[in-house]
Amino acid sequence: MLHKVKHKGIALLVLAAAQFMVVLDATITNVALPAIRDSLKFASQADLQWVITVYALTFGGFLLLGGRLADLFGRRRLFLAGTILFATASLVAGFAQDPTQMIVLRGVQGLGGALLSPAALSLVLTIFRETKERNRALGVWSMVAAGGGAVGLVLGGLLTQYVDWRWIFFINVPIAILVAIMTFRFVPGGKPEKTESVDILGAFTITGSLIAVVFALAKAAQNGWGDSSTIISFVVSAVLMAAFIFNELRVKHPLINLAAFRRRNVTGGALVMLLMPAAMFGFFFYMSIYLQQILGYTPTETGVANLPFTATIMVVAGVLSRFATKVNSKVVLTIAPLLAAAGLLFFARIPVHATYLTDILPGIILMSSGMAMVFVTATIAATSGISHKESGFVSGLLNTSQQIGGAIGLAVLTVISTAATKAQLADLHALPTQDVVNEALVHGFHQGFIAAAFFAVAASGVALLVFKTRKMSADEQADELTNEAEALAAIPGA
Repeated sequence: MLHKVKHKGIALLVLAAAQFMVVLDATITNVALPAIRDSLKFASQADLQWVITVYALTFGGFLLLGGRLADLFGRRRLFLAGTILFATASLVAGFAQDPTQMIVLRGVQGLGGALLSPAALSLVLTIFRETKERNRALGVWSMVAAGGGAVGLVLGGLLTQYVDWRWIFFINVPIAILVAIMTFRFVPGGKPEKTESVDILGAFTITGSLIAVVFALAKAAQNGWGDSSTIISFVVSAVLMAAFIFNELRVKHPLINLAAFRRRNVTGGALVMLLMPAAMFGFFFYMSIYLQQILGYTPTETGVANLPFTATIMVVAGVLSRFATKVNSKVVLTIAPLLAAAGLLFFARIPVHATYLTDILPGIILMSSGMAMVFVTATIAATSGISHKESGFVSGLLNTSQQIGGAIGLAVLTVISTAATKAQLADLHALPTQDVVNEALVHGFHQGFIAAAFFAVAASGVALLVFKTRKMSADEQADELTNEAEALAAIPGA
């Protein structure tokens, strides 16, 4: 149902502001990781990575459910509920006193984002009806959301360095309050639409399974693969995943229609979007620690140092979007991940004493260029040739894949880098100096970057073997911007 709205521009800005807040929270937190670690006394990198992964897991795990609930209870109502939940979790997270509190509240933040994000985009699509008008609106939506990544990098550094890291969470509260007030005034309410039953069990079993496997990987990094807590966590994850698959096969209206994976491009798109963020989340995690702990950058300098990543993504994605329908998607999706892999391998030789222009910037440009090409092309290739209703589901699936892939990937990379660092320190027969510890940490980062490059190479292999090339129709080209906006992820720089 399309809504008649008097002040469409203001309504768009209100909805985009909420999405801006969700995207902002991804990059703003990455920059503050070392300060959060020191303040709350996180015991290890395996524990610290939960600050990122739990947000991604709950966001991705409940994203499709959020879209269904918006149809059932009303888009504006769920948008407001998600905004309030996100702001409340942010406020309490700012007062967190230990790692457990921080991790739990980051999970609640992710849930709030999963409720508000699909509802916000759905409201944009119902307010703007005409193709040209809708395309302009989605262009603003994408620009504001992408800008959140860039603003988060700088703002996170400024707040952490000159105020306090807790303000990276407090900053969400006034934004959310303003959004909520303006929503009542300018965003249409609408009536809930009749929808199928909501697969709540599916959302909780898949999210629980993913959280359990990340917990198992964290325990493996700390205590080893044979530890009882590691083994039990893997078993719990497997049981919950089996329950999820059984549930999806038997319920009338599943959260994820497994039959959709019969389409090769949908399967390929989901796998590529799973693998590429697995590499990218690790990059931001390692780079934040490397720049501040090893090179001695301030939080502000760290944010500015990462800006070329976001800038390159925006430029390359913008240019490629203009020509995406004219290029061979399979060729792009085969080459682009290799470009990202080359950037990651560039970081795999990064020294303890580095120079930004020669040792860091080239890798950032290589990696971000490949990532941008993948995000745009995979979205268009996976959603082309299917109905608009199906494209909404597939776009949500791609977004979910990005979040889950990033979370799982970061957990795997943390196991690898932690093991490499421990192995190097174990060879010492005396108490290590700070320089020796830094060398061991960088050695661990090297192994993490190499593993991340393997994720990107695997994505290239998937594109080569799974994707089918087809020419888009005129109607599919017209829907391109909608599909791309629906798959816009709340992840760093994307």
